[in-house]
Amino acid sequence: MVFVDQLKRSLELPSLPKRIVSLVPSQTELLVDLSLESSIVGITKFCVHPHYIRKQKNIVGGTKQVNFSKIKALQPDIILCNKEENTKSIVSELEKFAPVHISDISTIQQCFELINMYGELFNVEAQAQQLIARIHKKRDDFRQRFAEPRLKVAYFIWNNPHMVAGSDTFINEMLSEAGFINVFQDDSRYPEIELNHPKLIEVDAIFLSSEPFPFKEKHVMDLKKQFPKKHILIVDGELFSWYGSRLLKSYSYFSQLHDEN
Repeated sequence: MVFVDQLKRSLELPSLPKRIVSLVPSQTELLVDLSLESSIVGITKFCVHPHYIRKQKNIVGGTKQVNFSKIKALQPDIILCNKEENTKSIVSELEKFAPVHISDISTIQQCFELINMYGELFNVEAQAQQLIARIHKKRDDFRQRFAEPRLKVAYFIWNNPHMVAGSDTFINEMLSEAGFINVFQDDSRYPEIELNHPKLIEVDAIFLSSEPFPFKEKHVMDLKKQFPKKHILIVDGELFSWYGSRLLKSYSYFSQLHDEN
């Protein structure tokens, strides 16, 4: 069987994959919600959903540094990676002992595409379609309440240097989905900025993501000194950046953010 991943790479699988190594936390959660938990043999230390998964599966490293010998010893039938999370050199090494499927997601439609791909790859098409339908229902319910963008925001992902989410990112897509206007949506990827950047004057709110940099209340207070009239808050980074089944929780969270603003 020949499959094509989201980078248009072909991978050949002799049979249905029974042993899966996932090197992307959101994709690990997606596998579980597609009833594939028993097929997962290896995950990263950042795979925290479901909460018990790290106690039950082999930890093979992080997303940027992995233990190749440990992965090889697990004898995976397939390894799941992501263009942004895992480096080319990691993928090249992994391909020496197992087929590698790479996701590449910056839009909601690409997220649905990946869910469908996993449905086909692992023979769980019905579960994949049901999951997509549930996400659509959440999305439609949210859009009925919040049809138009309401607030301009800047979404910080890193501190010192200050980095924000720009275009061609799933975060930017989710800000739009959430009914916010990203003031850095015309800047590529994750631009590094200074706090005197003129676009910060435009914002109604500054979002500090809980990941990858773990912003805390002290960072909120520090920014308050510079932007006393802006609404500054820590937001759940998983619900803005994790594609897959975590989207089931995202739209309720977005409603809560609007109600609080």
